[in-house]
Amino acid sequence: MTSQPETAAPGRVALMTGDQYRESLREYKPTVYVDGRVVARVADEPALRPGVNALAFTYDAALRPELAPIALATQHSRHRVVARMLHIDESAGDLLNKLEAVRVLCQETGCAQRYLAHDALNGIHQATARIDDAKGTTEHRARFAAYLAHVQDKDLSLGIAMTDAKGDRSKKPHQQANPDTYVHIVSQDGKGIVISGTKAIVTGGPYMHEFLVMPSRNMGAEDAPFAVCCAVRVDAPGITIVARPAGRPGEKLEHGDALFSRKYGQSTAVVIFDKVFVPWDRVFYAGDWEHSHVLTYSYATHHRHSCIAARAGFGDLLIGAGALMCEANGLDPATKRALREPMVELIKITEGFYACGVAASVYATQDEYSGSFMPDPVYSNIGKLLLATQIYDMHRLAHEVSGGLVVALPGPDEDHNPATAAKLSEVLQAHPDIPYDKRIQTARFIEDLTASHQGSWYSVISLHGGGSPAAMKQEIWRNYPVGSKVELVERLLERGVLHDDKRALTQNRQPGRCCDTGCTAPGQPVMVPLPGGRKAGA
Repeated sequence: MTSQPETAAPGRVALMTGDQYRESLREYKPTVYVDGRVVARVADEPALRPGVNALAFTYDAALRPELAPIALATQHSRHRVVARMLHIDESAGDLLNKLEAVRVLCQETGCAQRYLAHDALNGIHQATARIDDAKGTTEHRARFAAYLAHVQDKDLSLGIAMTDAKGDRSKKPHQQANPDTYVHIVSQDGKGIVISGTKAIVTGGPYMHEFLVMPSRNMGAEDAPFAVCCAVRVDAPGITIVARPAGRPGEKLEHGDALFSRKYGQSTAVVIFDKVFVPWDRVFYAGDWEHSHVLTYSYATHHRHSCIAARAGFGDLLIGAGALMCEANGLDPATKRALREPMVELIKITEGFYACGVAASVYATQDEYSGSFMPDPVYSNIGKLLLATQIYDMHRLAHEVSGGLVVALPGPDEDHNPATAAKLSEVLQAHPDIPYDKRIQTARFIEDLTASHQGSWYSVISLHGGGSPAAMKQEIWRNYPVGSKVELVERLLERGVLHDDKRALTQNRQPGRCCDTGCTAPGQPVMVPLPGGRKAGA
């Protein structure tokens, strides 16, 4: 058998459809609890169906020809076309395409969830390369490369088990009274390691195929057992998943409430590891505390970059629904300043933080150890900070343009009540060309997104997902070239002060952002546009 020539078109891995993804879940037997009861089969559990639907949509979207430029990517190291959400970024263009892909997915589902796998895989890729470079080996990189091929070829969904339960926040992992508040290595031998502990806030935990276990913080020498990164099946012996329902499944959905979150949602889970065995071929590092910061930093930067696109997709939903509500109320923002200004403000917020994601992609840098590309940390953190702190303004603006009808409506049962339905349809119609049911449907859609149990959840996950605002501010200050600005002013003041690497204020410097020299490599690949030149967010 002869090998393919290097010039041949890359072969495409066998991608799953949404239905095949649902069927694949039936091959796993995880221990899952939802609302105090055990779940028999995740794929058939009504409380988890909106989450399964959201993941299934990402699979189907990757097979749509018009989305192929952003939904798929060529992994040149393997000469394979793979799902974008499982791709290691090889250029700034890859990061731009990932940004667009996540926005498209979240326009439909609110939160695509699967993009976390992309962020974690890219982070581990960088961390294992750094460890091997320090040790003069190829062991860690080889293990990860084999696992990456497995994930890409099987088209798996990965849950990211990073955030530990943490226990007493004032203490480090090794100081905790209960060591199981952090996942840690209990024992190891020639076959593998055994881990115990608890990971909290695992997105989509019940309906993933495997978990990527990663440390949630920088570790010291005494925390070495807690510096562990590995992969396990969701149904590995010793794993218990305690999850919340996904979206808003309930008894009255057929009557028209929860118009969005009855279809798409997101479950989050606490995952308990009780002496779970992990073979060495699935251990990417164990006890390498000196390099734990590489993964936490690289994952956080990639993930905040992705979060920007996710909330831009959510912003698209609010913009579209707000405009529809204005129309249904019989008002035109083009002529009504009181509506135009909040609509433009909503657009400004959404496209403002998304522009930071674009800038973070354009100014991406190549990691010197792994060769993959990293979004600019300053723009990534600024974009995530903007969306985290302005998500409440986005909700407020949607409410402002929609009016109080969003939460003042009678319940959806009244639409089917013979004693009230006819009269309500007469008096609650506004625009003569827009039927009552269309106006009310839009109002309830906005309520579901912003003024419901699920709407509040979107606010909290936007604020704290990917780290707190304080963490982002710390990263902005740590990475921003304040030193360059200081030396600029000192030069203009003709102080004649020479650069001093030991001076705390001027240690952080970088080249300018005005040209390829010092910013990006000339000829670096750029984003592939969708057919017709349309951007995904348009």
